Amino acid sequence: MEVNIPGHNYELANFENKEAKGQILQFIQKEPSSSEPTRLITIHDGTTNEEVLKVLINRMESLQAKFPCRENAIALTHMEESLMWLDKRTADRMKRNVEGKQLS
Repeated sequence: MEVNIPGHNYELANFENKEAKGQILQFIQKEPSSSEPTRLITIHDGTTNEEVLKVLINRMESLQAKFPCRENAIALTHMEESLMWLDKRTADRMKRNVEGKQLS
């Protein structure tokens, strides 16, 4: 993995051909608005932690169906728990009307 923009853009190594250009993973990047510091504006569109976790969960479920093992089951449980906590954070922020704003 190579970090292009910390927290936002990564180049992921290919598994087989390490010499080939890797896959780019772009997360959404937001910055405070100059006119309204609590309002966030999108600098680069991209995916979210939640979407990446959903992909990993789906992949792990697929692998677990073919090659079941305790370690896969534990990893899957922790990924599902991570997604649950991130979804709870978003729901709490929406309830407080601070989602998408630079407020705690």
